[in-house]
Amino acid sequence: MTRTPNQRTSVSTLLGAPVFAADGSEFGRVREFAVAPLVDASRVEALVVQAAKTGRKARRSFLPIAALQFGPDGRLQIQPGISVELMPKHDDFLMLERDLLDQQIIDVHGHKVVRVNDVDLVWENGSNGDPKVSLRIAEVEVGTRGAVRRLLKGLPDGLVERVACRLRPVVIPWDFVDLIDRDPARRVRLKIEQDRLAQMHPSDLADILEELAPAEREALFSSLDEEVAAEALEEVEPRTQKTLIESLGSEQVAGILEEMDPGAAADLLSELSEERSDAILEEMGEDERHEVEELLEYAPNSAAGLMTTEYVAVAEGSTVESTLGELQAFEGDLEAVTEIFVVSPEGELRGVISLARLALAARETPLAELQEEHMTSAPLNANGRKVAELFDKYNLRALPVLDQAQRLAGVIRAEHVIAWLRGSK
Repeated sequence: MTRTPNQRTSVSTLLGAPVFAADGSEFGRVREFAVAPLVDASRVEALVVQAAKTGRKARRSFLPIAALQFGPDGRLQIQPGISVELMPKHDDFLMLERDLLDQQIIDVHGHKVVRVNDVDLVWENGSNGDPKVSLRIAEVEVGTRGAVRRLLKGLPDGLVERVACRLRPVVIPWDFVDLIDRDPARRVRLKIEQDRLAQMHPSDLADILEELAPAEREALFSSLDEEVAAEALEEVEPRTQKTLIESLGSEQVAGILEEMDPGAAADLLSELSEERSDAILEEMGEDERHEVEELLEYAPNSAAGLMTTEYVAVAEGSTVESTLGELQAFEGDLEAVTEIFVVSPEGELRGVISLARLALAARETPLAELQEEHMTSAPLNANGRKVAELFDKYNLRALPVLDQAQRLAGVIRAEHVIAWLRGSK
């Protein structure tokens, strides 16, 4: 098989291809592709070539791409005067065949996890007639085309390519991929760059985490910043939640839980051993710990267990203008706020106002003029089924939860009910 500069190829195509010595004799066959991420993650640094000698002890050599050229006949050969090195310790290298083929990778556009079937490469010639070549990594093949190339390996290259070219390419550009070292003693894995992950919807990111194998899942999750990790953790299944945080230290878990909805954080901690839960709570800030500890006292399938203590409550007698100021000062998830709750000086619930009605009213309008005519609430001990029935019957977006003195204790949002219904199936 011969190659010419500026021609596309692939890992599966080049595996087993001959490499010739400067005198024209066959030196060996390609067995691996070494990438040095710290030098240039977009190019193959060297080929690992097994000597042409027969026998079980045929040595493997490390041939830098810069030491190779294409001969007049188009065959890949070692440049004259180049001394061949034995294969060095390769823990620092990403090996394309070993570390990528059949491994999982995130398709950020399709919001899913796919399998690497091949890696597309491009031979590039040197400038100004320089015979030296370079080997650039172009794309990761995740569709049928790459799988067919490998399946038909051993047949004539031209025939394989004619068959493969009939199939629609499904690829992830290498530029969209970043490298993550899961464990210095193990193989390198792939992930999408952090800014791309942060832009994904938490539900999509949760789906990806659930699809990944455990080791890749832990590596990806531990690489997220606390806010993104918290949003994703709220969306994954309880079993996966537990698995993810078991791989992290208590201080790191505490930082993530502080970014979560207090109700969701309490639900997660309730699934852990008392010793582990206490260790995490100890690392949390005082205010966040107090909120979560209060919620941990309630049964998870009760209204109190479903509610969050993150809501916007204002004093009766307030105006639209002062309420807007309260909204601006709110440190919770503002996107989740759909209602404003009006309370007495003792904390008793007096009224509920939709955010839409508040936004359309004049700034000097008293809140008493905007309160809903009918107000629905639930006691702390109402069971989850009753809460779901209230949401369905009254088409609620949020449900206030009251203690025995009719004081506002928390709020249940629609997403809390949906999560509870999914978990109770």
